Amino acid sequence: MPPHSTPDTPTGGRPVNPPHLDANLLAVPKAVPELRHAVREYLGDPCCEVQLCVSELVANVIRHVGEGTPVRVRVSRREDGGTRIEVTDPDPRALPVLLHATDTDEGGRGLVLLDAVALRWGVEQGVAGKTVWCEL
Repeated sequence: MPPHSTPDTPTGGRPVNPPHLDANLLAVPKAVPELRHAVREYLGDPCCEVQLCVSELVANVIRHVGEGTPVRVRVSRREDGGTRIEVTDPDPRALPVLLHATDTDEGGRGLVLLDAVALRWGVEQGVAGKTVWCEL
């Protein structure tokens, strides 16, 4: 996968937290735990909600756009102390829909979980793709 972070070095050459984590990867199931680990490394402290949202957004790409779809995942800290997650894929048509799964449904809970933990979330559509984002 390997995700990379954009370096940020203040005057004096001491490294500080990078402004964001960028990961360009193929949306496949084995990439999800690697991505969760990279997010934990980037944030440097417990981040279960962030890891959950990243996992669910990438899982939605796998399920609704297709396994092996190239995606860009960006995780950034906001000035107010929050975190923003963006997952960009090349299909502008496959839009996420918030469903309410029944007890017997095998799927349909990903966005419900995201909606429960995120302050807000949405979709930015472009000609060549879309970005699903959330803020915690």
